[in-house]
Amino acid sequence: MTSPIATAAAATTPTSKESTEKAVENPNGVLGQNDFLKLMIAQLQAQNPLEPGNSNEYINEIEQMTQVEQMTNMANANELSGAVQMIGHKVSYNGTGGQVMTGTVESVQSSASGTTVTVEGVTGITLTSLTNVE
Repeated sequence: MTSPIATAAAATTPTSKESTEKAVENPNGVLGQNDFLKLMIAQLQAQNPLEPGNSNEYINEIEQMTQVEQMTNMANANELSGAVQMIGHKVSYNGTGGQVMTGTVESVQSSASGTTVTVEGVTGITLTSLTNVE
């Protein structure tokens, strides 16, 4: 008997065209909460009704997902808090073309893709591109 996870993974394995499209949608290859739920639903749909999965396993998986989500939320809050503290400070960052740019942080934005700052009218500067904070 194959495991529910292997069965679900096989059921959700994309074709080469789909994997190319997915690479664009998820460039970092990170599974989010919705991906986890889709995988769990696929597991439940693919299981043998005569040999149902262990409900404790599903509860443990949900608990782990919740813990990971809480840790992610805490990390995002810490990142956002750190970025807010940079408002008014002079920063250096890697601009387009590899140029080192400097300016004062005016505001902070937070979205599903992460936290960015606006430096003297230039929006969308990621925190990872910052090289110095004064």
